[in-house]
Amino acid sequence: MPEIDPAALWLAAGLVLGIAELLVPGVFLIFLAIAAGVTALTVWALPDMPVVLQLVDFAIWSVVCVLVGRRWYRDFAVDGDGPVLNQPVLRLRGQIVTVTTPIIGGEGRARLADGEWPVRGPDAESGTRLRVAHVDNGVLLLEPIGD
Repeated sequence: MPEIDPAALWLAAGLVLGIAELLVPGVFLIFLAIAAGVTALTVWALPDMPVVLQLVDFAIWSVVCVLVGRRWYRDFAVDGDGPVLNQPVLRLRGQIVTVTTPIIGGEGRARLADGEWPVRGPDAESGTRLRVAHVDNGVLLLEPIGD
């Protein structure tokens, strides 16, 4: 029976961990996959390395990769959607709109991006620019930009 190259085993382990990262939510297995890849390179460079040292090498690189990844995600945090995740219309808050139908008696219409929305807010003429303060059942609640 032919002997399997230990470097190839570590490379396969890294590949399996990388694929598992795609299937399992979270960002952890990718660091172990990187550690397995580095261990594969180490075993390839030092083919007579005992299995115990290979495991120690993998453990050390795993800790290093996790710490580097943790630092990376802390320093370059992805800006999440936070409280508006399930209410994407709330992302409109703070946007500037242009009144298209004059706001009379607190009601009118305004253009936002490529759409026109019903609005409520202070009386304003067509062409006036206002800021979205809130969204209520598909109606933009507006306020003057200066506020």
